[in-house]
Amino acid sequence: MKKIGNVELENPYILAPMAGVTDLPFRLLCKEQGAGLLCMEMVSAKALQYKNKNTKLLLAIHPEEYPVSLQLFGSDPYIMSEIAKQIEELPFQILDINMGCPVPKVVKNGEGSALMKEPGLVYDIVHETVKAIRKPVTVKIRKGFDEEHANAVEIARVIEEAGAAAVAVHGRTREQYYSGKADWDIIRRVKEAVSIPVIGNGDVVSAESAAAMQERTGCDMVMIGRAAQGNPWIFRELREHAIHGGYPPRPAPEEVKQTMLAHARMQIEYKGEYLGIREMRKHVAWYTKGMKGSSKLRAEINGVESYEELERLLAHRIAG
Repeated sequence: MKKIGNVELENPYILAPMAGVTDLPFRLLCKEQGAGLLCMEMVSAKALQYKNKNTKLLLAIHPEEYPVSLQLFGSDPYIMSEIAKQIEELPFQILDINMGCPVPKVVKNGEGSALMKEPGLVYDIVHETVKAIRKPVTVKIRKGFDEEHANAVEIARVIEEAGAAAVAVHGRTREQYYSGKADWDIIRRVKEAVSIPVIGNGDVVSAESAAAMQERTGCDMVMIGRAAQGNPWIFRELREHAIHGGYPPRPAPEEVKQTMLAHARMQIEYKGEYLGIREMRKHVAWYTKGMKGSSKLRAEINGVESYEELERLLAHRIAG
């Protein structure tokens, strides 16, 4: 049993926060497959301050998600701590602060991974937020802003000193985005430098790579991002391997099809048919990657506008 602050995790395998991916329906599918902790899409503290309507949907939490982590991003310690206080009554268990997002519009505002250039500001944001709420606060960082400033160790020490309950480290710099190889050595160095739990992130795509990361870095938990897209079964694989040492079989095409349809039904219930079906298009492309005839299906999925059309297309394209 792993712990982050006072929150117990059934296993050390964590669904990474991903904008446009880790919404409520997808998180529930990953929970069903055994994820130890679910992370929500990142939410702007400023958008919450200005009561932006679009952010309300991002805050939806289901009772079956426990434990779930809500991720805020921003660069103003006062706004971050005030918003954290305002939303603390929501049913999330952990508050995460994003200091790793590489997206230009976020970085341009001095938020996300841009914060890694400002250790003093990192301390203030974490310290004020920890002081403001009772729930454990964690922080997600990268190796550094670029190779010349690979300062994850220094930033992790600052985060620990400011009172955070855990730190997640993505082994790539902001300049790398998601290209190249993740540097697991920096995760090991962070683990050696701090006493709070360290979550390793980057290039974990299977049970073997999760075990290899834990062995090489000593990290307490493993975070899975892009490898979970269209593949919630990765959590089943990780959990089964940890318990029994074997590898469960990959899902048969029929299971993939039924999961896609269940996912679509949840998307429609949660976001309405118009938005729900359009959001499913990218998920269907991920679910069917590498399947026979998948390129033809990906071309056709963009024309699908209703659940019935999706059902017909999948029945036609995926043999049971």
